[in-house]
Amino acid sequence: MYLLGYSLDNLSLMALTISTGFVVDDAIVMIENIARYIEAGQSPLAAALEGSEQIGFTIVSLTVSLIAVLIPLLFMGDIVGRLFREFAITLSVTILVSAVVSLTLTPMMCAKLLRRESAGHQTWFYRATERGFDWVIARYATTLAWVLRHQPGTLIVTVVTLAATILLYIVVPKGFFPIQDTGVILGISEAPATVSFEAMAERQQALARLILKDPDVVSLSSFIGVDGVNMTPNSGRIQINLRARDERATDASDVIRRLQPQLETVDGITLYMQPVQDLTVEDRVSRTQYQYSLEDADARELAEWAPRMIERLKTLPQLRDVASDQQSGGLQAALVIDRDTAARLSVVPQAIDDTLYDAFGQRQVSTIFTQLNQYHVILEVAPRFRENPEALRYIYVKSATGQQVPLSAFTHFTSATAPLAVNHQGQFSAVTLSFNLAPGVALGHAVEAIRGVEREIGLPPSIRAGFQGTAQAFQASLANEPLLILAAIVTVYIVLGVLYESYIHPVTILSTLPSAGVGAILALQLFGAHLDVIALIGIILLIGIVKKNAIMMIDFALEAEREGGKPPGEAIYQACLLRFRPIMMTTMAALLGGLPLALGSGTGAELRRPLGITIVGGLILSQLLTLYTTPVVYLYFDRLARRVRHGRESQRATALPGPASP
Repeated sequence: MYLLGYSLDNLSLMALTISTGFVVDDAIVMIENIARYIEAGQSPLAAALEGSEQIGFTIVSLTVSLIAVLIPLLFMGDIVGRLFREFAITLSVTILVSAVVSLTLTPMMCAKLLRRESAGHQTWFYRATERGFDWVIARYATTLAWVLRHQPGTLIVTVVTLAATILLYIVVPKGFFPIQDTGVILGISEAPATVSFEAMAERQQALARLILKDPDVVSLSSFIGVDGVNMTPNSGRIQINLRARDERATDASDVIRRLQPQLETVDGITLYMQPVQDLTVEDRVSRTQYQYSLEDADARELAEWAPRMIERLKTLPQLRDVASDQQSGGLQAALVIDRDTAARLSVVPQAIDDTLYDAFGQRQVSTIFTQLNQYHVILEVAPRFRENPEALRYIYVKSATGQQVPLSAFTHFTSATAPLAVNHQGQFSAVTLSFNLAPGVALGHAVEAIRGVEREIGLPPSIRAGFQGTAQAFQASLANEPLLILAAIVTVYIVLGVLYESYIHPVTILSTLPSAGVGAILALQLFGAHLDVIALIGIILLIGIVKKNAIMMIDFALEAEREGGKPPGEAIYQACLLRFRPIMMTTMAALLGGLPLALGSGTGAELRRPLGITIVGGLILSQLLTLYTTPVVYLYFDRLARRVRHGRESQRATALPGPASP
């Protein structure tokens, strides 16, 4: 990480946390195999040599296939790819170093440190746990033998699991990033377009007083006026700082819902609030969290259809706090000059412009310098002459002859409405609609509802509608999710095919994946989480974790067939019993590595929780199923391969020419 210029942040720390469950897997497999030979009576050195030789290829397969799962993350595009490239590289290097250590240092330490304990030196805890392990393995042997006698039913379970994975992926609520509670809430206030600065300040202060009464609010910062963020004078910002996460019983979203009814009692101003996020892809500040824009070359057509869209979106139950940056209700006063009368009075337009600028433009006319400071002298009329346009009657303009002529003698006023600001996007006039999600609603459901409104109201073809910021990134990630999962599976298949020099065995190994997908998605739904980008990373990691069980089973089954001459049924049965303990140990290590993420609390824990939930849920269900489905799938594909091989041999024998007739 140091050499690549990475830092310790949310993503790299997630990778390090997850890797604590991965880096011990290879060492567990190596030590367990060497310890088995030591318990059989071999010396530690001989056991280390033979055990490491036997398990070396398995560790290489585990490591290479797990790193292969992360390869699609390295080449993933868009914002998600840039975010998780650091995560994937950190985890890949950790796994690679772990494999090197397991193949070199671990066997040497086993040869020097492990010793066979005689029965007299074994503790009561050792004997009790060993009896427990033996009982579990005996029960597994009994149930596995029953499953192998009913293989068609097990194959049906495997197919049903695959179908359930696809169905759950389609119906599960989808999101982008989980909503975090960082202890900070951003509020965007909006008053009528005709509000004055003084009235805006009073209403903003009324909001601040109500907010500070909340017991979970520590402090706030309030801003009004036009600056780099507030583009119109009728908008403002309030940054609300909450108590530490462990000092309050509610999260930031609950605080927002609690404050909203109270803030609605302040007349003439509306405050839109959203929790501040650690990870955000927004390129503009909006009133609420998600953005949806309409753009059109015809500003009049856009001004006609945007309000219709807003009113319809406000009726959707999936959305809350629908707002718009379209502000077309501003007041405009035009000063119309009677040029003939002005010319008769010797008043030129430049004199009118200079007089108005002196009165209302805050012209700097001088600078007063003192020993320590300097002060700008600003020319303007008294505040009482700025309250309404009628005050212009008291303005006098100097004519070319030196006389003071009342402005009202040769001008009159017209009033009209005008937009406070005209926003653009891609060189066209644009209106940005923003919204929050209703409690328990996924971003994917909100996007579908908005697309339905588009079709319902019949937007003209000239209006281009699209999501922006987080919602736009969500759509891109949603389109890439199936491709990313498929790329991970294909990459693993190719790597395993090269390692095993077979087309069939990689399929047997990958047959363990549907059960992990079902477990992960069911766990997300059980805990009320959505299938977001973080959960997707967890599912991709599951592809690398779950196949370890099948790799360990198949490696030992193939060895028993080639070197021991055992039939496939007996070979896979013995391999399952022999590898049961390391399978359970590696699964528990990975599961316990993800458990702190799933159960973690505190500031920012929401970002990490989906990763832990998917890993824990997927491992629990896949562990229960793959211990039985993998042997059955292995035998099924073995019979299939034998039939294909027999058919080819029959065709080859038929194609050979017979002996020539005399």
